Amino acid sequence: MPIISPPCAMPILAMVGAVRSISSCGEGGEGAAMLMTLVVVCVVSGALLLGAAWGLYGRLPKVWEGFLIALAGGALIYSLIVELIEPSVQTSSLSLAMASVFAGALVFTGLDYLVDEKWGSDGGGGLLAAITLDGVPENLALGVALIGAGAPEVAALAGSIFLSNLPEAAGGAKEMGENNRSKGKVMALWAGAAALLSAAAIIGNVALEGASDELLAITRCFAAGAVVASLATEVFPKAFQEDHHLSGLATVLGLVLAYALASIGG
Repeated sequence: MPIISPPCAMPILAMVGAVRSISSCGEGGEGAAMLMTLVVVCVVSGALLLGAAWGLYGRLPKVWEGFLIALAGGALIYSLIVELIEPSVQTSSLSLAMASVFAGALVFTGLDYLVDEKWGSDGGGGLLAAITLDGVPENLALGVALIGAGAPEVAALAGSIFLSNLPEAAGGAKEMGENNRSKGKVMALWAGAAALLSAAAIIGNVALEGASDELLAITRCFAAGAVVASLATEVFPKAFQEDHHLSGLATVLGLVLAYALASIGG
């Protein structure tokens, strides 16, 4: 499998590599694998808190926000295809993989409709549901990808999610602060979202450890489909809204960078 390492993946790669080195020097591979999972999940979820603090207390030009979101989206699309969908086709079948991708997109779309149109996102519970819904597919995909994966492979997907979490959280927290919500309440909401998304990644990793190749393929493709639907309905429209001149170029740049780095690494 190619190595995909967006620029933001390098700190994660270093930490995961350190965990791998520790595990190779001692016994108890299961404990080292769980440690690696916790390190990666904490770093990715921590981006939500870092981004929220950035949005509330710092300054984030809208042009850069849109550019970074689109850049991360492009890199994430490539990671999804190469790290989740392609291996699943190899271990199951093309028809099963494609059906699972579509099912994931369908379920996300239905839940997104319920959150937006039926439950509303004005109250704290609705806001938390909206924030969490967008991140669950990515973190579930990350948790499943951690099963039997090497450090560079984990860093690729984690790096893409990390990069997308930062500007999304910054922009979301900034909007919440402008709507007369206290900074403490906003940070609490994002902390709750980070905790729920961390749980999604860990549950996905633990529950499917030792699962059959076919079940892993279904889960990976289901999560990938949900992430693609999230990119299409939530991420790219946000990027276009903030920077409609460069968002297309930024998306292509993210995809090309991911591919170029994969080719160099491969």
